[in-house]
Amino acid sequence: MTDKTVGETPEPQALSALAADALDDLKATDIQTLDVRDKTSVADYMVIATGTSRRHVKSLAEHVVERVEAQGLRALGTEGTDSCEWVLVDLGDVLVHVMQAQARDLYALEKLWSVGAGGRAQSATD
Repeated sequence: MTDKTVGETPEPQALSALAADALDDLKATDIQTLDVRDKTSVADYMVIATGTSRRHVKSLAEHVVERVEAQGLRALGTEGTDSCEWVLVDLGDVLVHVMQAQARDLYALEKLWSVGAGGRAQSATD
């Protein structure tokens, strides 16, 4: 294992892969990674996944934070853990959206962020 200097963060693409792997660990479904670098300055990647229940959504989000912390990094924030219909984990250049199926269908983030040139969603198996 390589030593990390304080403040060193992985490339956004590697961080998004770490988040997707963490979601896969706990059986999230339909994990998608969106490259949004050409659409917003808020983030480089968005990782979107579905949980089967409120408890599952909360566990998935917590696991992402745990995996990030195990790498010596810190999540900037987490929102939505009260209702757990949609939990956002802010990893800086990567935003992780963990949603129940109904919320995911309603907000259709993949369609929203894939509009325009260069938009490409990747499943965890790409």
